[in-house]
Amino acid sequence: MPGSYRGKRIIRGGGRSVLLLVLVLLALAAAAAVLFRGTFQTPGGSPPQPPNVPVSAAGSASSSIPASDQSQQPDRSDPPASGGKPEVLYDFSQPAPERAAVDNSYFDDAAFIGDSRTDGFMIYSGVGTGKNLTSNGLSIFKLAEKKALTIDGKKYTLLEALALEEYQKVYLSLGVNELGYYDDNGFFASYCTAIDEIRRLQPNAVIYIQGLIPLNEGQIEEHNGNRYNLTNDHLRVFNDLMRQAAEEKQVVFLDLYSEFVNENNELPEEASRDGVHLSKEYCQRWLAYLKTHTVDFDTLYPDGPPAVETQGTANADGSGQG
Repeated sequence: MPGSYRGKRIIRGGGRSVLLLVLVLLALAAAAAVLFRGTFQTPGGSPPQPPNVPVSAAGSASSSIPASDQSQQPDRSDPPASGGKPEVLYDFSQPAPERAAVDNSYFDDAAFIGDSRTDGFMIYSGVGTGKNLTSNGLSIFKLAEKKALTIDGKKYTLLEALALEEYQKVYLSLGVNELGYYDDNGFFASYCTAIDEIRRLQPNAVIYIQGLIPLNEGQIEEHNGNRYNLTNDHLRVFNDLMRQAAEEKQVVFLDLYSEFVNENNELPEEASRDGVHLSKEYCQRWLAYLKTHTVDFDTLYPDGPPAVETQGTANADGSGQG
């Protein structure tokens, strides 16, 4: 009996020792796990994530910015925000494109420079607003010389009259009275000089160069024998020179010729009695064209208008003087 009792006691004692050893080992493992987590855990409590560096097809890193941060970066291909420069700059080599019509109030701050044709437009088109700076026989060659306008009893040159008020639009339509000169170089130079002078006097204005409306030579011949030698062939040359001047000086060209020319390459007979000046109906068509061919100043000059060039004033024969 004593022998067997001691044997059982030894076995029980050994079981407790094993159990104690297991408990110690578990405690050590738990402590090691805590220590391990503490070594690699971030202050926020979540394990750190390796930077997400995108890899290009060549196998090299294409950026050091994590993907989550890349989503916040601006897309350089996006268009500029509102108020930035227009994506497509205005093409000064082309006539103004058609757009939605404005109402007549658009011309409240406009000046209309021209000869008797423009004077007829101001009277019969129904525009009802804008400054009438016209004179019968006014020539592009003499804008700075001839006292062609009378305002409040005082005579002014066209440029002097233009300087009396501030305008946001200036419409220039001259050339019919100059057709008989046959001085194309002088005509082009005078138009360029006129644009520079208008820009100097009205730096915040959109300058519109109105191409010449065609003539009806048969009616002119009947009316006065065409003693001034007005022809559509030369008028088309002048229109091309005006378009070139508009492109060179970066102002708006209006292609009125295409709006009014008929299948015979001339002004329709019903449009005029003398082959030059327009009837009321055609003056109204002229206004309708202007209302659908407007351009904003900021569209033309997102970086500001071109600098004004200093040039000599053109003489009546088209030659310049210093």
